[in-house]
Amino acid sequence: MPASATSAVDKALDLIETVASSDQPLRLSEIADRLGLHRATAYRVLVDLTRRGWVMRVGDHYLPGTAILRLSHRAAANSLAGLARPVLEGLVAETDMMVNLQVLTADRSRVVEVLRPARLAMISDLRDELLPVHRFAGPLALVAALEPEARAPYLSVAEADGFPMRGEHGLLTTLRHVADRGFAVQRGRTQPLVASVSRAVTTSAGAPPACALTIVGPIAEFEDDGLAVLEERLRTAADRLADELLRLTGKTMEVEGDQ
Repeated sequence: MPASATSAVDKALDLIETVASSDQPLRLSEIADRLGLHRATAYRVLVDLTRRGWVMRVGDHYLPGTAILRLSHRAAANSLAGLARPVLEGLVAETDMMVNLQVLTADRSRVVEVLRPARLAMISDLRDELLPVHRFAGPLALVAALEPEARAPYLSVAEADGFPMRGEHGLLTTLRHVADRGFAVQRGRTQPLVASVSRAVTTSAGAPPACALTIVGPIAEFEDDGLAVLEERLRTAADRLADELLRLTGKTMEVEGDQ
């Protein structure tokens, strides 16, 4: 193997090990300093690792990604899924519904953690699945929380699938509605008797969403009064998770614009 290839592999593995072994989320500068790398070099490798699921970016901090979680229990405890688990457990206990955690990928969302009561074992949990914005509440909530110019890759998937973009029932109108309300709701779109409601978790104004919490259950339990109760509990859970992320990172997380 050429020396340059070996060097590239070493850098990637060093970055993965540094992120996975840390007991708290790390910033780019902290990772680069620990490894003696230029920040630009570390950032280029982290972009590829994030795309492949080995690292997860939350604001300007990095955590173990979903690929690491399958291999390491320690990394799982230090990951976004590990941090969110108490919140998910509380939401399941309060609602008796399935609850999942989703993060954005390049053009869809990915389900990275799922908890559910025994009564809903018949509903597919979609763990590790990639979900398009026009079919599921989770990616809808996440994309609605993005700046309009950042939505293009997600809208392209829907457009390629023939989903209408404009008009009263178009995706752009739905995204505006979700952005205004703070909640995305889907009823019977992928499973006839199943509904879901989702809320993005954000840690500062203008920053991209860190993740989304989604409640899934029987469609009959998502009528007006029932939905209002679920949304209030979801809001509280999302705020709790955002507070936990802020506590761990020690500051308001903002996207670094000059990396």
